[in-house]
Amino acid sequence: MHSDDFKSERTTPTDVERQSIQIEGAVEHIQLNELNLQSRGTRQMSNLETISASWVICDSWAGVAGTIALAISQGGPVTLIYGPIVTVLLVGACAMTLAELASVYPTAGGQYHWTSILAPRSINRSLSYCCGITNMFSWIAICTGISIIPAQLILGIAILYNPTFSPQPWHYFLIYQAINGIVLLYNITLLKRSLWIHDVSFFVTIASFLVIVIACVTRSSPHYEPSKAVWATFLNDSGWSSGGVAFLTGLVTPNYMYAGIDGALHLAEECNNASTVVPRALMSTLSIGFVTSFAFVIAMLYCTSDLNAAVQSKTGVPIYEIWRQATRSDTAATIFVILVVFAAVFALIGGQQTASRLTWSLARDHALIGSQWLSKTHPKLDVPVWSLIFNFVVMFIIGCVYLGSSSAFNAFIGTGLILQHISYAFPAALLMYRKRSKVWLPQSRSFYLPGLLGWTVNVITIGFAILVLIFYNFPTALPVNGTSMNYTSAVLGVMAIFAGLNWLLCARKKYCGPRLHRSSDGE
Repeated sequence: MHSDDFKSERTTPTDVERQSIQIEGAVEHIQLNELNLQSRGTRQMSNLETISASWVICDSWAGVAGTIALAISQGGPVTLIYGPIVTVLLVGACAMTLAELASVYPTAGGQYHWTSILAPRSINRSLSYCCGITNMFSWIAICTGISIIPAQLILGIAILYNPTFSPQPWHYFLIYQAINGIVLLYNITLLKRSLWIHDVSFFVTIASFLVIVIACVTRSSPHYEPSKAVWATFLNDSGWSSGGVAFLTGLVTPNYMYAGIDGALHLAEECNNASTVVPRALMSTLSIGFVTSFAFVIAMLYCTSDLNAAVQSKTGVPIYEIWRQATRSDTAATIFVILVVFAAVFALIGGQQTASRLTWSLARDHALIGSQWLSKTHPKLDVPVWSLIFNFVVMFIIGCVYLGSSSAFNAFIGTGLILQHISYAFPAALLMYRKRSKVWLPQSRSFYLPGLLGWTVNVITIGFAILVLIFYNFPTALPVNGTSMNYTSAVLGVMAIFAGLNWLLCARKKYCGPRLHRSSDGE
């Protein structure tokens, strides 16, 4: 097999510098020509910064803390204990699928670039467009879900210390928009000059986790909950008669600890040696996330005497009440809440950075209306300013939904997870279609899965996408009313309409993703 057997083609040039970049770890140094990748001289993120950014975006234990209410009513301790175990196996398969492909094709486009490369020529444009727009919407939804957490926590503090205070939707709206705006300004003006913020964020959030767990366990001693209550209690306040349905819908909470695990993929053109660093970032995020989240929920369950009181807390922040019960101190619980606020802001910094790189990559491939602006990188700030602003505007509009319905707004959390896993399923299915051939997945890659394991994780990645597409659209409580309604399907429908319009008005004529195929394929 020789590099001459392969072609890379792109019918529409862009104003970004064209290059021929060697994909590290590929057999015979296979090259993807004209992928428009960032030149190595512009890549500033160190290995540790890339790994830290990947972890901070997920910040698994804080993600569980911020969404714990759903899991309490959808299975309680059983969902909180066994949910992370199930999730790490399922998401672990997804992460290994992504890591294997990233070790061969490390680009900011990630899933949609791989879809374009692996798909048959006749459908590669439409299929990769669907994957790319799905992934872009998933990242906007994930950032939206992260952004509302600080607003909920801050107003929860206000309620605790002023019980007569009754927050209105516009209070949440203003804090949400203010945090989004501040993080946007930071990403535009300072992030490239302070990439060390990811390292600082990593150590601060890990330190926060240790402080919270140690303090709760110490202050609760010796009045811990019995082990049976922690490991074998199933609570079903959802109204679903089937415990299995309640458990599967409640998986949103443990699954949220890996929301945005593909972040490292879209930072591939920000760091050197991406074919090795990106898979490491994925695996480290998966492993550290499980250890911290699993330890966190076990400690909290042993230290919490009344889970129902947590869900019904006047603050509207269940984890706040859990920490009050564990520490028997309003002050300590408030400090912990503030630490989670910082964790959420750190995650949003990385989230906005990653989401903008994906939007920028799609624009670079002429997949979006306004690509001529969105594909630009500011010559002095060295960031895709217009892509950052575009994502911010979309998030601003989504924030307006909160003024009308918090339930509809909260659907974006589940929507982000669904779209995320669908974007993983595209390249996994196509890799199986290509029979995991050495032509497409060279053996010398830095992240290698043996045959049977590789096939298994690809199948699980597709199966999990189908599972979340079904169960994350179910109502979280019965009977269904305006408050308990799951608006995720409606959100998906609106996104599909915008994606279709964008295809008809722009991408159908201009978009052309990268290709890598054997001349003899006849595709």
